[in-house]
Amino acid sequence: MRYLVTLFPMFFSLVACAAEPDAHNQMVVAEQSVVNVQPSSADELEQVPQILTHWQQDNARLTGDFADNPRALAFIDQMVAKHSFERSQLNQLLTEAKHLERLIQLMDKQAPGADTPGPNGAWVRYRNNFLTPDNINNGVQFWKQHQAVLARAEKVYGVPAEIIVGIIGVETRWGKRVGNVRVIDALSTLSFNYPRRAEFFSGELETFLLMARKQGDDPLSWQGSFAGAVGYPQFMPSSIKRYAVDFDGDGQINLWQPVDAIGSVANYLREHGWKPGALVAVPARGKAPKLESGYQTKYSVAKLKAAGLEPKQPLKNSQQVSLLRLDMGKDYQYWFGLPNFYTLTRYNRSVHYAMAVWQLGEAVNKARH
Repeated sequence: MRYLVTLFPMFFSLVACAAEPDAHNQMVVAEQSVVNVQPSSADELEQVPQILTHWQQDNARLTGDFADNPRALAFIDQMVAKHSFERSQLNQLLTEAKHLERLIQLMDKQAPGADTPGPNGAWVRYRNNFLTPDNINNGVQFWKQHQAVLARAEKVYGVPAEIIVGIIGVETRWGKRVGNVRVIDALSTLSFNYPRRAEFFSGELETFLLMARKQGDDPLSWQGSFAGAVGYPQFMPSSIKRYAVDFDGDGQINLWQPVDAIGSVANYLREHGWKPGALVAVPARGKAPKLESGYQTKYSVAKLKAAGLEPKQPLKNSQQVSLLRLDMGKDYQYWFGLPNFYTLTRYNRSVHYAMAVWQLGEAVNKARH
């Protein structure tokens, strides 16, 4: 299956400029994380021609922003030994890559830190980035335009259209903000100069270069978020490889167009455990300030009832739930999180993110009628 990068050349050209991150990615998407999937077997990915052949020089050395960088040199050694890349080709490719200091600053802002004492309205501020009249109206237009595709994705993968719409809306405003940072710059910067998550991003860079080589794509032409995620659904390279689908049947996977993006989001959620017809979360009546909250918590319904929390609607035989607590400003709002809520956090490990996706999708669906 070919991965198509639209609007960019499919050959290797010497493109050296790097754009800055877009305002959306700087502002709202916190704790962005997509599951790190290791590349498939070498046999699957190595039966392809060498890339960058017209760049090849036997004496090419690594220069530029990553010259003499120990992690960059070790990465090159790994790619040569493990995947039979030509050292001179990698030297020339990574010489073209740029270190973008702003990406480090953006990642640091998203690093886990101590919670600010509340309540202080953290959830309300986050929600208001997405649940706005204009954004909801744009979601309605996206749904109308792709209604048949969304219905087909729901039928094939069992994921409701409103959930797919919610994810694409939160990620990229339905394709309007897909990012303008070169993927090679983002992944190189975070692989070689960001120790806290260097292992994760090195794996993504490895997968990205293997994918580019296999498909004959230009790794300098891909653009995406400051973390290297691309297209309508903001997939990392490992997620493209494992979960992206050719939903329009044209023989190419193109996440820069909505049909493949819709199918890929649905496939991703199904593969991460989405349960068709099951609830996402249920609001609770009462308070439990002393109980730990978060999508990873596990409580029996009986224990939460004993602590003073009652579900406001039936839980449909769910006996184990997570306890979600949303900061409303003056007080906290409690929810019973169900397995489908946890599945949404596999896309981005954040209670705020998963709740925004769900509520945005619900709001768009309601506005359609």
